[in-house]
Amino acid sequence: MATEACYTIIHQDDSLDQPSLQELKAALEKGSEEAKIDTMKKILVTMLNGDPLPQILMHVIRFVMPSKNKVLKKLLHFYWEICPKTNPDGKLKQEMILVCNALRNDLQHPNEYIRGATLRFLCKLREPELLEPLLPSCRSCLEHRHSYVRKNAVFAIYTIYKHFEYLIPDAPELIQSFLVAEADQTCKRNAFVMLCNTNQSRAVEYLNDIFDQVPNFDELLQLAVIELIRKDCRNNNINRGKYIRCIFDLLNASSSSVKYEAATSLMALTHAPAAVKAAASCFIELIIKESDNNIKLIVLDRLDELREKHEQTMDDLVLDILRVLTRHVNLLSADIEVRRKALRIGLELVSSRNVQEVIVFLKKELSKTLDQDYEKNIEYRQLLIQSIHSCAIKFSEVAANVVHVLMEFLGDNNNPAAADVIAFVREVAEKFPNLRSSITEKLLETFMDVKSGKVFRGALWIVGEYCAECKDIEDAWKQIRAGLGEIPILASEQRLLEEVEKEEKPEDANPDTKVAGPSSSRRILADGTYATESIYSNSSNNAKLDAFKAAVKPPLRILLLGGDFFFGTVLASTLTKLVMRYAEVSNDPKKTNSFRAEAMLIMASIIRVGQSQFVSTPIDEDSYDRIMSCLHVLEQLSIDASIKNVFLHDTKKAYAKIVEAEEKRNAVKKAKDKSTVAVQVDDLISFRQFSKRNLGDDADEYELDLTRATGQSDPRDDLISKLSRVVQLTGFSDPVYAEAYVNVHQYDILLDVLIVNQTGETLQNLSIEFATLGDLKLVERPTQHNLAPHSFHSVKATIKVSSTETGVIFGNIVYDGPGTTESSCVVLNDIHIDIMDYINPAYCNETQFRSMWTEFEWENKVNVNTNITDLRDYLAHIMKSTNMSCLTPENALSGNCDFLSANMYARSIFGEDALANISIEKRTDGAITGHVRIRSKTQGIALSLGDKITLAQKAAA
Repeated sequence: MATEACYTIIHQDDSLDQPSLQELKAALEKGSEEAKIDTMKKILVTMLNGDPLPQILMHVIRFVMPSKNKVLKKLLHFYWEICPKTNPDGKLKQEMILVCNALRNDLQHPNEYIRGATLRFLCKLREPELLEPLLPSCRSCLEHRHSYVRKNAVFAIYTIYKHFEYLIPDAPELIQSFLVAEADQTCKRNAFVMLCNTNQSRAVEYLNDIFDQVPNFDELLQLAVIELIRKDCRNNNINRGKYIRCIFDLLNASSSSVKYEAATSLMALTHAPAAVKAAASCFIELIIKESDNNIKLIVLDRLDELREKHEQTMDDLVLDILRVLTRHVNLLSADIEVRRKALRIGLELVSSRNVQEVIVFLKKELSKTLDQDYEKNIEYRQLLIQSIHSCAIKFSEVAANVVHVLMEFLGDNNNPAAADVIAFVREVAEKFPNLRSSITEKLLETFMDVKSGKVFRGALWIVGEYCAECKDIEDAWKQIRAGLGEIPILASEQRLLEEVEKEEKPEDANPDTKVAGPSSSRRILADGTYATESIYSNSSNNAKLDAFKAAVKPPLRILLLGGDFFFGTVLASTLTKLVMRYAEVSNDPKKTNSFRAEAMLIMASIIRVGQSQFVSTPIDEDSYDRIMSCLHVLEQLSIDASIKNVFLHDTKKAYAKIVEAEEKRNAVKKAKDKSTVAVQVDDLISFRQFSKRNLGDDADEYELDLTRATGQSDPRDDLISKLSRVVQLTGFSDPVYAEAYVNVHQYDILLDVLIVNQTGETLQNLSIEFATLGDLKLVERPTQHNLAPHSFHSVKATIKVSSTETGVIFGNIVYDGPGTTESSCVVLNDIHIDIMDYINPAYCNETQFRSMWTEFEWENKVNVNTNITDLRDYLAHIMKSTNMSCLTPENALSGNCDFLSANMYARSIFGEDALANISIEKRTDGAITGHVRIRSKTQGIALSLGDKITLAQKAAA
């Protein structure tokens, strides 16, 4: 018994009066054409919502079917599609004879639109008794003068043959003859598709005859040819050579979709180097020419998959891939993700053969960012700097050419880009000792152009570690003194302020007005020196002080007066290193003592100005202690040799270990990626219909797409996983039992709710009312249903997710019982959406982590309360519970210690970042104490992750 067709339920406004059956009949019998159209729409909605209206059939035949109105003809086709055509015994209704006659007349109608629309309608008929008398007319339509009729006739014959082959057994021969004689491209495409799906050998025979004409075909026909080639090559290798030549020709087609499919199919046919290069070039051309960023990203993914399989073959195309950057920058809708992905693919293909050309290209792009002004220009510049950085570190031969170019950007107003440059310079100086002299020389030339305190700190560290000759140290000293200005800072600032006040006194508007001036007092500082303290009794004097602070000053002095005393500690440490190293390499003790005394004066001056009114914030205790320790070291310069090792050798060794650890981590990651074997020789043969395991690399891309589309590649698509996602919504003793299967798929949540009527009565107008908390949005309200006694019904609801935070879905079931005027209500249990479905482990470097940690404003602090006694076990438990990756290197966590501190990072599918720092210690009684700090840009992630950690601790306990 054939299953009945299912249709979409259309919303029916209950507030409007629904016409009765008699009113519908009267409107069809006596109404105008417009009234009949409106009535037919109402009839269709009623029938789609479950009422078949069998009494209306004859009125439709009598009063609607004879009409020549095209809108009514179309509505009539909808009606014939859904109306019951058989009696309860399964035989065709007698009235259908009249319908069949009307359809035959429409198939012979002189108007091509009516013929074509009727042929389209025949594709939906599943009654062979109705179709058999219409077949001669369908055959005759294949010879109609208009292509609209012919193309629909082909598909009508195709569907009839597909479902009822015995009605038209010669359909393949008929369509093959039609295909040979047909000239219209759309008709040829429909006929070719039919042959491909019904008699593939005839389609292959036809294709062999017209291989030379394929490049001139229409886009749709070319796509059909590509699909046939895919299918035929799975079982037949005889024509593979012809197929490859045909696909090569289609790589130059005018249609982008044909190019994409041809390139993808070519990789399924052959892995020859020429074919790989041709497919990659086709992908690159598509990326450059297409304006849609989503298309660019999709094709870039395909290109990346091609690179993973044929990396060595694509070495020559690295500049063509990077050409995407040049074309993409000029677009109005420039997307940083396209540039980032193209750069990543290009850098994976960089080798010693092409690294010079790549560096030249990247330097040109970097220089363009200074002149052009487009969206996300700063972020693009930073991306280029990071790319040049990775190339220079990987290939030492280009480091010398790159480092000086990048150092021009140390004075960039964009702090992250300049910070990346100084980090790159520091790494190059450590890895390439022969470049240290030129690096320090160039660094000192651009020293006064630097604007960021972070960059200054990096520059001072490089100067302190790698200035080894007397001349280099003396040049560095001059630049530092020029950046600080007059020393001591406090006395010079006080003198300049007094000079400003003296200049402003004669300009007072009213000499008779007496304004209380500053009263000075002398107080003793912690080191025993004296300082002058001014007390201002007028707000105008405070304004003068603020204006004085904002005056133009040397860059290092500006940082110190701005309250950046962390920079002050780095400066003190650098001065100490320079003095110690100068004492080792110089034979002039007098000059050494001069540098030593000047360094001590600078340090004392920093401390004094940090305790004065001239700084934005007073000096903190840590910075004060650090600078004082440097002072004491210089005071006892020749006493303890171990202190010299700490300043001159140990800090450099510590950084060398960091660089070495990063290299090892990258090498291990690269080796792990390359060591993965895609397919083992003894692997079982994979049948897509019977197996849910992923296909190997040699599988057809079409098969992979089909596997992904049908959901078979999803590991959650097995029965056990589905059962674990079932949530009980009501109790077993409630009159209505409900449970929901919660399927989270990227940005959507699909609720499949099973409703069971546990009573012996019919529940009328039963509906589920959902509501949400958080960034969840219900797409549509479920419709009402009538539920028979002890029967069940399935209701689906779709919910959109717009951000990463824990959401709650709640609601109730409302229904009307028999013989009651009041509605009954069953409250549903809440459904909590797990944030872990949207968060994935990710990686960022230490600089990016610190930058985001400083930038993000939302912080959630969770105290540790668990019975886990091992620190590493607790860290692993938290990482597993939150889907976060640990950024702290393994060697930093190794060893036996009762304290552990680690940074963790994750990224949501919406592009939101989540940071965490765990600081825990083990007490003497074996318990773990401490806290986990979570930071994010949005409050939802911080709170949700905090709740997740709290629950995970309880679960562990």
